[in-house]
Amino acid sequence: MNKRYSLHKINSAEEFTFSPAEYSYFKYGDKFYAEKFAKELFDGFIANHPEILDTDKEIVVLPSPYMAIPTASNFLCFYFKKHLDFYLFQKGKKSSIISKINRNHTYTTDYGTLSFEDRKNLIANDTYYLDKDFLRGKLCLFLDDIKITGSHEFTVNKILNEYAVEADFLFMYYAELINFDIDPKIENYFNYHSVKNIQDVAEVMMRENFQFNTRIVKYILGLDSSNFDYLTSKIKKQHSDDLIELAISNNYHLIKEYENNINTLTQTEIYYGN
Repeated sequence: MNKRYSLHKINSAEEFTFSPAEYSYFKYGDKFYAEKFAKELFDGFIANHPEILDTDKEIVVLPSPYMAIPTASNFLCFYFKKHLDFYLFQKGKKSSIISKINRNHTYTTDYGTLSFEDRKNLIANDTYYLDKDFLRGKLCLFLDDIKITGSHEFTVNKILNEYAVEADFLFMYYAELINFDIDPKIENYFNYHSVKNIQDVAEVMMRENFQFNTRIVKYILGLDSSNFDYLTSKIKKQHSDDLIELAISNNYHLIKEYENNINTLTQTEIYYGN
């Protein structure tokens, strides 16, 4: 089995069945919306396809591939699992298992501006790893927040084929572009709808439900010095500490474009440590 389910279908560039404002906050780390979207996605899925979960197979839930810094979809995945597990509990079944495909990023480009071919070629340079023996014979739910060109689904399917993974696969999305006359750059309309500048980013980071994800870490590390200084003057010291740890864990200190800001963060940390 290799199927796909999406809650919201994007068929217009002007009218949507979900809130672009909420989606933008979600992409920049507000977990309140990750939890909200996860419940909506689970409720929509179970209302339309309860038969898929009527299985004796173990269920594995996987977010979009990442290395050390979770993607926004990872938080969507976490909250989705909570609803899924309670449903399975009510059915007297085993809880699901969370897993992931490991991914080593090789680029700093925001692929929200790219076509399918450009996205596919860009992420093809990344390296991926999954445990095919762990996934064998299971029902694997691959969760992502949005499908625009399908480049990530294409890549995941390619990995599954290369590893000869014998399992059932379901790709699940909060939203999916179904009108291919619409420019793929509409993804950036959603991403930046409510988070357009450094002041907006600072505001999101001061929220109670904020947590770093890949997008916002890359955004901060790629800032010019004046905007970087502004942001770091506004955020909590704990956020600065977390940012250093995440950047190093993802090997961003080896990317030239991020070098200056990481060095600034580590020098600040040394200063505080003394």
